[in-house]
Parts: sequence; structure tokens; C-alpha cells
Amino acid sequence: MKFNKIIKIVLTLVASTVSSQAVQAFEYKSFAGIRFVKIEAGCFLMGQETEQKESSLVELPQHRVCIEKPFYLGETEVTQKQWEDVMGSNPSKYKALYKPVEKVNWDDAQAFIKRLNEQEGGNAFRLPTEAEWEYAARAGSTTLYSFGDDAKKLAEYAWFGNEGYHGTSKEVGTKKPNEWGLQDMHGNVWEWVQDWYDPNYYHNSPEKDPKGPDSGQFRVYRGGSWVGKAINLRSSLRYSGLPSSRTSDIGFRLLRDIK
Repeated sequence: MKFNKIIKIVLTLVASTVSSQAVQAFEYKSFAGIRFVKIEAGCFLMGQETEQKESSLVELPQHRVCIEKPFYLGETEVTQKQWEDVMGSNPSKYKALYKPVEKVNWDDAQAFIKRLNEQEGGNAFRLPTEAEWEYAARAGSTTLYSFGDDAKKLAEYAWFGNEGYHGTSKEVGTKKPNEWGLQDMHGNVWEWVQDWYDPNYYHNSPEKDPKGPDSGQFRVYRGGSWVGKAINLRSSLRYSGLPSSRTSDIGFRLLRDIK
């Protein structure tokens, strides 16, 4: 038990070091009219240490993961304006140019990415892996949320409220960012990631740059939404759904590889 505590302290210090490095290298870039934040490489603790009330075992056990290459991640979710600029249409239920695009399934997100890559002349754009997403959402933290464990502060960083579908999504970027400059990583709309759902949560995968299974039935989405309770906006919380699912509280965020 004492040894495990020592290991946890060491890994926490590693995560803190990564956080300070990323802040020092803080950098924005714009590609195709979308603003990105550079995320430096580093290691972090993925998942959670103990089961949380109203959560499931799919976030256990906590384990160390290393992201070996820096990347650019969208400062916010893809907006309806950005979607319209690329696709020429708007599938969203709650229409407003600067709200997140929603009612898009996983395949719709891939169609957007394909067209954007064609316009840019390459294949740099994609969805983040589940590991990349959580690494960026945590922003060097080891707490329930990127800013700490106190859910009372969540309203400063996230749109949520447990109103069911009586509420609506909100304009992106109107809450506080996390320590790495990313906004809406908690709440507003869920975000599709690249991976098929893995109930083992990468625990049996390589520590360095793990990726999800090669096939499956469900795709993963992360981050919580304006519909949900505070507990469903934790950095480690993971949900999954059919790739064909379209709801008014699921969108996505783009990653751009650094060549």
C-alpha cells in the first residue's frame, strides 16, 4: 500500500510538470478558419482511482498513458458556421452560427473531416483518440475536473444543468478555458472521438500512444453536455453509442496532426 502511494505521488508530479510545460509552450494556430491550441507531448493518469457514485466501472483501473507527439486540438467544438462553410448545410436542432454543430453522427464527422482534408490538400485533420482527448481535457490535472474536485465551480467552466432536453446548447467559448486554453471540454455537447469503445479502457494496450480496438459496435464520445448532471462532466467519464446516433447534444472537436 505504501509503495502504491509513492508511485501515485511520483505520477502526480509528472502530470504537474507536463502541465507547466504545455502552458509555457501555449500557442494558437488557425487552419481552415478553425482555431487550434498546440498540445505538447507528455504522460498522464488516465481514468480514476476509485469508483464514483453514479458512475460505472469502465473508468477503472487508473493507468499511465503517454502521448508521444504534440498535436493541435480545436479550441472549441466545431461550430455550425464552420460546418456550413465546409458542408454547405446545417443539421443542428438548435441553430445559431456559433453554437456547436449537433445532430451529427460519427460518420457525419468523418465526412466533414474528409472534405476538409481535401480542401487543405492532405490528411492532417481527424478526431482525437480517446487518450488524446482525456489528456487534453485534464490539462495536467489529476482531479475529477480540470480545475479541481469541487463541482460547485463547474458552472464557471461548463454548460450543464440536468434539465433533460428542455434546455439547449450554448455558444462555444463563453465559459472559462482549462489550463491549456481549451474551452467546453466539460459540457455543452458531447464530443465524438476516433475510437471504437473498449471496455478495458486501454488498460491492456501499450502505454505509449494507445488506440482503441480495430472494430466494434459502439464509438466513444466524451465530455458531457448541457443535458447532464455535474458528475457526468468529469474528465474521465466515457460514454459510447452507435456510430449512426444523432442527437441534439453530441458534436465533435477536431485534431490536426503536426507533421
